[in-house]
Amino acid sequence: METTETTHEQDRLAVEQIAASREKIEQELGRVIIGQKAAVEEILVTLFAGANCLITGVPGLAKTMMVRAIAGIFDLEFHRIQFTPDLMPADITGTEILTDGEHGRELRFVKGPVFTNVLLADEINRTPPKTQAALLEAMQEKQVTVGGTSRELPKPFFVLATQNPIEMEGTYPLPEAQLDRFMLNVFIDYLPEEDEVRVVSETTRRDDVQLNPVFSAEEVVRIQGVVRKVPVADSVVRYAVRLAASSRPGQKGTPDFVNEWVNWGAGLRAGQALILGSKARALLQGRSHVTPDDVKALAVPVLRHRILPNFKAEAEGVDADKVVEKLLETVRVP
Repeated sequence: METTETTHEQDRLAVEQIAASREKIEQELGRVIIGQKAAVEEILVTLFAGANCLITGVPGLAKTMMVRAIAGIFDLEFHRIQFTPDLMPADITGTEILTDGEHGRELRFVKGPVFTNVLLADEINRTPPKTQAALLEAMQEKQVTVGGTSRELPKPFFVLATQNPIEMEGTYPLPEAQLDRFMLNVFIDYLPEEDEVRVVSETTRRDDVQLNPVFSAEEVVRIQGVVRKVPVADSVVRYAVRLAASSRPGQKGTPDFVNEWVNWGAGLRAGQALILGSKARALLQGRSHVTPDDVKALAVPVLRHRILPNFKAEAEGVDADKVVEKLLETVRVP
């Protein structure tokens, strides 16, 4: 068994490894991904935190390529599922089939694509709720149950799901309970002109680039353990909790604009996501402690899918992002 001293030394080395590898991560990803620095950092935060991420963006913004590239620098097994209306739960989790064995016919479990390290659930809102729900157990419990038997998924395991926000016909919006399982909702927007020129120029004159892995699967698991040990001051935790609580209408101390614009606010998982994500971001920034700026930087991607604006807000052109931005101006920073 590992001694306490050995564990502390491994944790210290993991922190140093993250700080030393940050520049290398950026260099490797920069060979494939141009721009989108905020989105890349948010996805990296999700992976280091051992959580799941929802990526929202219109078609053609290289969401799939971004996920593939990030999986590549972590030397992780990667599977992609294209979600369609006819996709069944067994197509994700796997199924039992009848085969001829040594002792006659027997049931053999055939693993589905969920048995991987990084699962890209492409256009998750294009499949019915029954199939969407097949991911819930995997996302929350890191296991799947088929035929009454629970099977653990490989470690580490992440679900990175994409959805298209502009085509709503023939789609099945994710229920609030499943949205809450995603730590961050990362929004990918169009690139500035200069970055788009670089993308068009480089992608039309070269083939696919092979990335050099920076972390192994074992190192990722170790880093996830270290992230949870990053110290956070009570005042910063209280700030994260107040940010989430202030988004709930009808509560004591809720700002007037929230009561006016919001039907439903963020739950307990929002505060957990803010603090856990802030720990991962601090390590990525080369720090071993969390500051209120970490919480503020992650407030929009953590809260935007946990706040449900009402009809009045929509009529006035107010979305969840604007509500969060106003909360950041309103809730006092410690």
